[in-house]
Amino acid sequence: MTPKQGSAFARHEERTAWLFIAPWVLGFLIFELGPMLFSLGLSVVTWDGLTAPRYVGMSNYAALLVSDSDFYQSLKVTVLYAAMSIPLAVVLGVGVSLLLNTRVRGLAVWRTVYFLPAVVGGVAVSVLWVGLLNPDHGVLNTFLRAVGVAEPPNWLGSARWALPALVLMGLWSVGGSMVLYLAGLQGIPTQLYEAAAIDGAGRWRRFWHITVPMLSPVIFFNVVIGLISSFQVFTQARVMTDGGPEKATLFYALDLYRNSFRYFKLGYASAQAWILFAIVLTLTLVLMRFSRRYVYYEYEAGSAR
Repeated sequence: MTPKQGSAFARHEERTAWLFIAPWVLGFLIFELGPMLFSLGLSVVTWDGLTAPRYVGMSNYAALLVSDSDFYQSLKVTVLYAAMSIPLAVVLGVGVSLLLNTRVRGLAVWRTVYFLPAVVGGVAVSVLWVGLLNPDHGVLNTFLRAVGVAEPPNWLGSARWALPALVLMGLWSVGGSMVLYLAGLQGIPTQLYEAAAIDGAGRWRRFWHITVPMLSPVIFFNVVIGLISSFQVFTQARVMTDGGPEKATLFYALDLYRNSFRYFKLGYASAQAWILFAIVLTLTLVLMRFSRRYVYYEYEAGSAR
């Protein structure tokens, strides 16, 4: 192939690539970037969606940060949910993937069973868990009474137990992250385990010194995704508790929804959305910064040698 033919082929490849990604680019520009810029403009005005907007500068941001108690309550609830759910999801996801990485009868069936909850719609799952957590005849409290708990919790009716109940519900869909952990486990060279066993390392030492470091990029990815997802919790809180009782499940996204579509403070809600963007971006960058100490990338180790 001549240089002229090669350059023509390269241009054709480039045009084909742009053609394939064009639907995503257009979708992002129209349905994501456009609304984001519109929201940024709304954040400096006061507008109810009916009357003419009025410019207020940074007043929406100041009101949120200075005098809105619901804002700080929603932020507290969301942070607590993330602090409880992310570590539990990592431990449970890794544990289940280790079990499903063994050779047992009906392994494909078990993998399917654990993964199915991750693909069920949020409203359907919320309605299901309202029944499971029913204090009188729910499956969970029936089981607790059977094992000797005389007064099981009123899960969704108690300010003490409502948030843990939603954390418990979130663990039900751990199958989504389990698939990634399983793929990571199957990518670990078996020679590492064999060499460690020859050197006398037990099962626990092999787990900490081989499995965890080699799986750390997947763990880190799931932690970042879990963090972002925690700040987007809405459906279960809206359907199951509507922020109650006593605002114990007033998540950030639910409070934002209320300001926007219940109280029609669209400019105020837009400012709240951009504060959320700044919080999530900052936490993600902090995680990325500290990941250099705790996440092991094999290709980086190879290039260092």
